Order: sequence, then C-alpha cells, then structure tokens
Amino acid sequence: MANSPSGESVTDRLVRVLETFTPTRTAQTAAEIGRRSGLPSSTAHRIVGELVEAGLLERDDDRRVRVGMRLWELATRSSHALRLRQAALPFMERVQVRVREHTQLAILEHDEALFLERLSAPASGSNVTRVAGRLPLHASSSGLVLLAFGDRDLQDRIMSGPLLRLTPSTLVEPAQLRRKLSEIRTLGHAIAPGYIEEVSTGVAVPVRDETGAVIAALSVVLPRDAEVEFALVELHRAARDIERALGYRR
Repeated sequence: MANSPSGESVTDRLVRVLETFTPTRTAQTAAEIGRRSGLPSSTAHRIVGELVEAGLLERDDDRRVRVGMRLWELATRSSHALRLRQAALPFMERVQVRVREHTQLAILEHDEALFLERLSAPASGSNVTRVAGRLPLHASSSGLVLLAFGDRDLQDRIMSGPLLRLTPSTLVEPAQLRRKLSEIRTLGHAIAPGYIEEVSTGVAVPVRDETGAVIAALSVVLPRDAEVEFALVELHRAARDIERALGYRR
C-alpha cells in the first residue's frame, strides 16, 4: 500500500481512524475523528468517506459517524473470541443469577485485559468495566489471572513498565506484584480488593482451552466487604464447564 509523506501506510491510517472509537465514544464527527487520530483534516475526511462507502462506518441522522454493521460482521466471522464468548455465555449467566453481581469474561490483548462480555443486574454494585473495554493487567482481578498464567516475557514487560496506581490498594511495586502472581498460580484464583475501585473487590479464575493453556479470565465484581467463597465456587464451576465446552479435559 502507498505510504503518506510521513511514511505511514494506508493501513496505518485506517487503524488510527478506527482506534478513535471507544466503548464510551461511539459516535463522532469526521472533524473529531481527524483531531483524535492526529491525521490532516482532508485525509481524515477522505478515509471516513471511503469507510462509510464500504459500510465499515455509518452516518446517523445527525451526520455523526459510527462503527458500521459490516465491520462488526467481518470482525465476528471465524473469531476465536466469538467462539469463546458463545461457549462461556450460558455459564456466565448461571454465575450472574447465583452470585447476583457483575460477571465478566476477559482475554489478553496487547498487554491489557480486554473484556468480551459483562452481565449485570440492576442491583449490581459499582463497576468500571465495559464490553470491549480494557483494564491494566496489574490492577484488575482478570488481568492478574492473565498475567500470572502468561509467559515470562509478558510478566517482565509489565513489571518494567509504569504500574499505574488507580487506588491506594493497587499493587505498583514489582516485588509485591510478583508475590501476588505466585500466589494466584498456587491458589488458582485472584482476589483484588479495592485495586480498581475502593468500593469493590474483583474475584477471577482462569479458563483454559483444549490444549490446557489459559486463554481467558472469568470474574465477578463484589462489594468490597462481601464474602468471596461462594463466588469462587461458582466461578470455578463455570470455568470447568466452559473448558469442557471448548474441548479441554482435565
């Protein structure tokens, strides 16, 4: 593909446009996309127009731009993440009904926990997680599970980078974090009281694929002072059922 004067390929510029959409920013003007992507206004308008014409983006009645149904369709075809979500959803629903708090499924993506699904009830407590949203690996219970069962290069990369303190309880010292990861591998679950929000405790367990590799984390978000034992029983039970659905046999 032809490069721009800056050396960027067409693909690079398309990605920059698409990355301006977030779970909380679902509709934008072409001018806003240009500003957020850092592309020249004329380039951003041209790319947006081409993506709208291809059906990958759509314009609403106010001429604001949204992700198009065709992009969603293409993204979900033969998607490993979609297969995982479909396998997990019935068992997540059971956890949510029994625990009656936010129930979430996350995978590792670009050194962050990417959330594929979240089930909630009107009475569920506080939770910052959104579907297609991301959280730091060191600060969330799901992220800690993915980090603990990840490879050494991933762990070294996270430890050497800045560890953002989201609350006073967030683990930001590498030695302390390494001890936490060792504990998670030993116990087979992560408990993160107040790491993301002071009022909540995240509880997560690993989910394995047919090879036995940890590919996801299943979690619930409880009130800070809630007991975690019942939630852990339900999470482990659901994780085993998801694993069987994926073809893993212990």
